[in-house]
Amino acid sequence: MRSRNNNDGQALGQKDTYRRSEMEFGVAAEAYRSDPTKKATRNGATLITIVLAIVAFCLVLGASALIAHKLTLVGIVLSAIIGLAVLSSVHVCMDWERVVVMRLGRFNRLAGPGLFFTVPLFEFCTLRVDQRMNATPFGAEEALTSDLVPLDVDAVLFWVVWDPEKACTEVEDYHFAVALSAQTALRDAIGRASLSNVVMRRHQLDQELREAVEEKVSDWGISIVSVEVRDLIIPKELQGVMSLEAQAECRKSARITLMEAEKDVSAILDEVAQTYNHDEVALALRKLHLTYEGMQDNDSTLVVPSAYSEGFNVKGDEASAK
Repeated sequence: MRSRNNNDGQALGQKDTYRRSEMEFGVAAEAYRSDPTKKATRNGATLITIVLAIVAFCLVLGASALIAHKLTLVGIVLSAIIGLAVLSSVHVCMDWERVVVMRLGRFNRLAGPGLFFTVPLFEFCTLRVDQRMNATPFGAEEALTSDLVPLDVDAVLFWVVWDPEKACTEVEDYHFAVALSAQTALRDAIGRASLSNVVMRRHQLDQELREAVEEKVSDWGISIVSVEVRDLIIPKELQGVMSLEAQAECRKSARITLMEAEKDVSAILDEVAQTYNHDEVALALRKLHLTYEGMQDNDSTLVVPSAYSEGFNVKGDEASAK
């Protein structure tokens, strides 16, 4: 029975972790997981603290053995206490880290970077804050626009912690709080705009999201650098309808362009007809030019009707008539 309860508890814990990951990272959470081997590690800093504790343990143990001329239980216990004290009081902070140090439950100072010390039992390190640029992917699944179109939105938030004291004392989990604030602001911004506005004004949506999230998290010592909407996914049921609508708009634009071109051509032809109507020589030259172009394109024999050839000899016809 106890084993079953433990399994149920583990299942609930995994479910809560999955829901939290889904809420924080949006539609494709696993795609954003970075390779742990590419991240900076604190192994060296931890190793320094452990080595110093071991050295202190060995020195005290050696000193007690020299004084008592043998290893005693008191010396071993005293050496262990000194080693644990060094282990809890000597700390190494990386260049991009700041450590919030509490003294008897009250904020005392920010420590780091480099080597620093705390008073055992009275001071303790509460939180290590990474002050590098943080990239938090987030999203909103089936967020409704103002015209009731469900959208899957994928975005990323860039932010930094500029005040580690506020990040530690003002909010319980600032990473999770920032992700939830960004997701809430995203759903709110999408709900106030139509589908066409969301698609066509993505840069405006980025700026609106940045200002909304900045207003929420600034009191936590966090600054928002930028918000970028990476992808907008429209339901498949609407993609075909929107495609037909876009095709209809393209056909409409093409027909309007064609009619405008025909209008311009008809105006030019009318002007040319007026010119040829008052100048028969120009009309004859135009006929010759058309004949030349037709014979130049291909090697063929041109048969000219008699009525057509008479148009090239206007003066001869006038003389015969006289």
